[in-house]
Amino acid sequence: MPFDNGSISVTFFELQEPLPEDLAGKMSVYRAGTLDSVSKDPDEDAQLGWVARHILDSEINDVTIHRGRMISMMLRKAKRQVPSSLLQAICRKDEQKYLSEKQADFVPSKVRKAIKQEAVEKLLPMMPPTLSAIPFAADPANNILYLGTGSQAGIDLFIEEFRRAAGTEPLQWTPASILEKDHQTTESSFPAISFCGTRETEPVIGRDFLTWLWYFSEKGGKADCGSDGEFELLIEAPLVFADSGEANGAEETVVKKGNSPQRSAEAKAALATGKKLKKAAFTMARGQELWHGTFDADHFTFSGLKLPDGEMMAPDERFQERMEFLLLFKNAWGAYFRTFAETMLGGGLAGEEAKLKKWASSRDAV
Repeated sequence: MPFDNGSISVTFFELQEPLPEDLAGKMSVYRAGTLDSVSKDPDEDAQLGWVARHILDSEINDVTIHRGRMISMMLRKAKRQVPSSLLQAICRKDEQKYLSEKQADFVPSKVRKAIKQEAVEKLLPMMPPTLSAIPFAADPANNILYLGTGSQAGIDLFIEEFRRAAGTEPLQWTPASILEKDHQTTESSFPAISFCGTRETEPVIGRDFLTWLWYFSEKGGKADCGSDGEFELLIEAPLVFADSGEANGAEETVVKKGNSPQRSAEAKAALATGKKLKKAAFTMARGQELWHGTFDADHFTFSGLKLPDGEMMAPDERFQERMEFLLLFKNAWGAYFRTFAETMLGGGLAGEEAKLKKWASSRDAV
């Protein structure tokens, strides 16, 4: 299970309603099939199914899906595939045979296609299935679900399959969901924020938040999480800037070179032309405990997230400890967003924008 060790990708969800008491039984109905049952037809979709303790564990019951107070499972995808290098070699051999037999100078495209199709149909039944999985860990006590991917395709697939099996749909943790739940407002009602001289007309909340977070952290701002203590944050390179309304990435500026990319002339120029942070690396600290990763502001997802070093050695205890670190991280990130939202919604927008513009224009560029 990827949550057990190393760095992780994670998307946070909130459980909108309690998980069904017979969750194991419901998920078992859609458990992964045997590897022998994976289709040998190249036109069929991958086999999808739920597994428990590891990618081959299709035994789903109350024991196998629980790890302490957490529920831990994976959505497995299995599909037979011919390795590209092997397929290319077979096709090249058959094309050479065609040229020799026909005494031709080239292989027509229709013949190439037919050769490839024949090779796939011949080789595919001999290929073992290729396996991949999307892990999740649910914390019913805190109404949180951690999904081990930041891919939008993976997120959409998980939501569809989880809803089909469990009969309930978790809500992805996004600016829209936070604003609606905690601030009783919507994205469209949120003010558009400018970091330079131009006037914004539409809010791009994820990018506004990340760019503000950069400013807030440089000014020494901290996240106060009550009994969990204070957290500090450092925004680091690589920094990915994009125009406010740019969705396809064509107008991106990536700053990652030099001794201090955050204070580079390229970063200052990007801010001056109205671009905002779309993605950035970060380090969050609580005393000696460090969280390090990359935040995607558009999708509100985290990748390469490294959790603090723990003390537990036993697998299940280490898993629980890492889940606690992940909960702390979510709460701290949420506290930063709460400060951002309250600042922008609390009537002090004009004054905050003036500070942001001064910060952006007066930055030292090295």
